[in-house]
Amino acid sequence: MIRELQLRVLPKTAADGECLRSYLSDEYGIRRGSITAVRILKRSIDARQRMVFVNLKVRIYINEEPDDEAFTCIDYRPVSGKRQAVVVGAGPAGLFAALRLIEHGILPIVVERGKNVRDRKKDIAAITREGRVDSESNYSFGEGGAGAYSDGKLYTRSKKRGSVDRILNIFCQHGASPDILADAHPHIGTDRLPRVIENIRETILRCGGEVRFQTKMTGLKIEEGCVTGITAKNLLTGEEQEIPGPVILATGHSARDVYRYLYASDIHIEAKPLAVGVRLEHPSHLIDQIQYHSREGRGRYLPAAEYSFVTQVDGRGVYSFCMCPGGFVVPAASGDRQMVVNGMSPSSRGSRWSNSGMVVEVSPESDNPLCMVDYQEKLELMAYNNRGEGMAAPAQRMADFVNNRLSADLPSTSYSPGIVSSPLHFWMPKDVSLRLQTAFREFGRKSHGFLTNDATLIGVETRTSSPVRIVRDAETLQHIQLEGLFPAGEGAGYAGGIVSAAIDGERCADELEHFFRS
Repeated sequence: MIRELQLRVLPKTAADGECLRSYLSDEYGIRRGSITAVRILKRSIDARQRMVFVNLKVRIYINEEPDDEAFTCIDYRPVSGKRQAVVVGAGPAGLFAALRLIEHGILPIVVERGKNVRDRKKDIAAITREGRVDSESNYSFGEGGAGAYSDGKLYTRSKKRGSVDRILNIFCQHGASPDILADAHPHIGTDRLPRVIENIRETILRCGGEVRFQTKMTGLKIEEGCVTGITAKNLLTGEEQEIPGPVILATGHSARDVYRYLYASDIHIEAKPLAVGVRLEHPSHLIDQIQYHSREGRGRYLPAAEYSFVTQVDGRGVYSFCMCPGGFVVPAASGDRQMVVNGMSPSSRGSRWSNSGMVVEVSPESDNPLCMVDYQEKLELMAYNNRGEGMAAPAQRMADFVNNRLSADLPSTSYSPGIVSSPLHFWMPKDVSLRLQTAFREFGRKSHGFLTNDATLIGVETRTSSPVRIVRDAETLQHIQLEGLFPAGEGAGYAGGIVSAAIDGERCADELEHFFRS
């Protein structure tokens, strides 16, 4: 017999399998010895009141063993010798597009300008250790894309675009914990996600697809208004290549050279609103205390606490972004003379700090399609000029920022290159800093203790989304000017995170298959 129940239990009951079985026996009259297995289908934390509860949807197996898998698997079959397509970029949009192409019997040639996900770690370490940024291998470029080493959060609101559960199941098939299928805010962790990415690559290769690292697209091959392939350069040998096939363009939100190439080639793009601001870092214990309404913080059975804030200030949204409980702030520049920060968390979410982006919406004020790229670059250069030595980032205590005071000293930080006191309130754009100050006061009123000088603003957060949209047809997902070109994911301006990018990559692969049949 199988029963499914909705439960509202204390954190210890949710965290301890034996306690959960005892609870089911006591509350629902199920003989404890007859419970052969309990599978948690959905899990979320309700911390709205002083007493914290965990909401669970469970499947109980009574006097029978589970005969279903925790997740479903897709049978990826060989595609060697089949029609081929080019996928530019090995982030989530590109990798999931490649997997979907294999399902359709199409051979994917994945071209990635950066290194594989393991070798990429050395270049990321050099940013911190030496203050040196490899423009082709960094937190933005390389296998896995911008999300590979900046958290691995899988929460998305874009459920109308495709099946979130399908994407999560594919992650599980490639090594992610089945917990991501149950958690309301699923998270793999930056320490575990690289192996999952490697497993996806191995599936592509096993089926006959190709993944070419350190190979940079230099142009599109266009014949009579149709994209027939790409030109590319091997960055190790300098060899020029031509790779035929329709193209899924999934180059990520920081590929500014791609945007400039498209603009110079009269391929239609448009400027897109984005959000910029700072990384805000608190002691994680303080956030736990605030969110769980307890001086003891999270205690033994609750995870590091999350928060979400949003408000409107003078007609623009101000909100928290990419909240990383128990995480780290990292340097996310992708080129010279840039100071950019981002956040990440390991799977344990066990660091002494919690951080999030705190950002203000900014809209284009020019008809130039690259105006928001220019805006990003200007702000990143401003932060670079106000940094310390190497990649030490400009920073300010939170209450000092709100009150227009330079911080005499700074708290300890997770940002390993170091931070230097800087008047962010003075040199950041006024339309951004004034709105942040107003929003912080409001957030402090809503959550007592949030606005504090124990928290640090670290500048700047600019890579929240793509500054450009590569315009495509709403139905075919092809570029509006060019058949055979399918702009995909965050870099094309149609996604915002790992899962939504993966969904968009799959959709583009589906439309490419239709293109082949038409």
